[in-house]
Amino acid sequence: MSIVKARAHLAARGLADRIMEFEESSATVALAAAAIGCEPALIAKTLSFYMGDRVALVVFAGDARIDNRKFKDRFHTKPKMLAAQDAERLIGHGVGGVCPFGVNDTCDVYLDESLRRFEVVYPAAGNAASAVRLTISELEHACAPCEWVNVSKHA
Repeated sequence: MSIVKARAHLAARGLADRIMEFEESSATVALAAAAIGCEPALIAKTLSFYMGDRVALVVFAGDARIDNRKFKDRFHTKPKMLAAQDAERLIGHGVGGVCPFGVNDTCDVYLDESLRRFEVVYPAAGNAASAVRLTISELEHACAPCEWVNVSKHA
């Protein structure tokens, strides 16, 4: 069901034809990179954080990690990742397919600066066996409204 929501969201922006579906899982950065045939850094992973009664979805490059200090400075709270059992209910997508497309209204989307060094990235498309090929400007368009943040460090 989540891929249906993501597909509808991307279709409304003229990007549904970019979705790739796989026979194998693409639920982790390594699995997604293997399924696509790209370097892991190009996988645009979406991490989800509790923010009071809202959820912050932060899209990072595949080789980036959360920088706790930068996160706290930007959001004025310590990063607390969503529990797996809360993902589908609070975001609209389950673990492995969490993406910034077709999410619940209580989610705020942020794009991390770690993505800007690439021309093309591959976020998930709503389930654990999908991805979508997007340029950075297409990603920004697909995620709108969204905001750029710098809350990462490289692995």
